This record gives sequence, C-alpha cells and structure tokens, in this order.
Amino acid sequence: MARRPEYDREALIDAARDLFWQQGWAGTSMKDLERVLKLKPGSFYAAFGSKDALYGLAMDRYARDGSARLAALEAEFGALGALKRQPMAVVSGAGKTRACMLAKTYVEMLGTNNDLGLKAAERLSEMETRFAALFAAAQENGDISKDHDPKLLAQRYQSDLVGLRIMAERADVDAIALAQAMADDLDRLG
Repeated sequence: MARRPEYDREALIDAARDLFWQQGWAGTSMKDLERVLKLKPGSFYAAFGSKDALYGLAMDRYARDGSARLAALEAEFGALGALKRQPMAVVSGAGKTRACMLAKTYVEMLGTNNDLGLKAAERLSEMETRFAALFAAAQENGDISKDHDPKLLAQRYQSDLVGLRIMAERADVDAIALAQAMADDLDRLG
C-alpha cells in the first residue's frame, strides 16, 4: 500500500508561489525549494515532477488569487469601484515584493524556449480581458463615457499597474500617492 504524503500540497504551492514571486525562476534553486518546502528531493519530484511544473502551479495560484481579489472588489464596489481600488490593493498588500509575478516571469523568460513565459503571457492576457470587462461594465453603468475603447483602457490600466508595482519596490517612491493618482484618473473618463 502506498504511503500518503505527510504534507499539505496547497500550502506548499502557496509557499513556492511566494518564493518564486520574490526570487524569480532563475533566482530560485532546487535547494531553496527543498529548504522552504521542507521536502527532500525524492518527495519534491514525487509531488510536483519538476521545478517548472511547480512554478506553473505557483503562477496559476498567483493569477487565480489576483482574479478572486478583483472579483471581490467588484462585488462590493461595482466595476468602476473595483478598478479604482485595485491600485491601492496591489501596493498596500503584505509581502516581500509587490512587483507582478506574471510580468516578472514574462520578462525573465523572454528569448528563452521555456513555456513558462508563454504561460505568463496568457495569464496577463486573461487579466487584461478581465479589466476590459470591468471597463465595459462601467460604461454600461454610465460611469465611463462610451467614447473609450474598453480594450485599450484595459491595456493602459494593466500597463500602469505593472509600472506602479515596480515603482512600489523603490524606497524613494510614494506608491500610495501613485495608486491614489491612478484611481483619481479613472474619474476623468466619465
């Protein structure tokens, strides 16, 4: 009879997500993963197959969690309210890094044959689509003028969010003030 693993797979994926998010794919060694996850090499490979497979799971978790937070904001504050609160949410969240894991992965994997870069691009596109849907809903609610293209608004918004998250890494930048300015700019779309 096979032994049951003595670990919580979901908690391990969360821990790996945080490590990969902070250190990146190349900056995270197998020894780092074994230390943080408290798994021996054989258990690691039995649980996840490879570093790339675990990274993919961690990236999926990151994207799913971000989408869930955005959905919760929309449920509480509506489409425009969610878009206005998202910048503050991404810079005031706890953690050792604020930069977007998906954007970091995409940039890190550019020019390589690693499928993780493609997966990161897909997840970024999914978030762009989600943002576009929020802009379209805000237009339907009369909060944003229909003169604007929701897809273009979403691309600009996502670009601004990625930049905001990078700027938030700098000690000499007031990320809270930048996030508020982004939210305030959305009122000008009316």
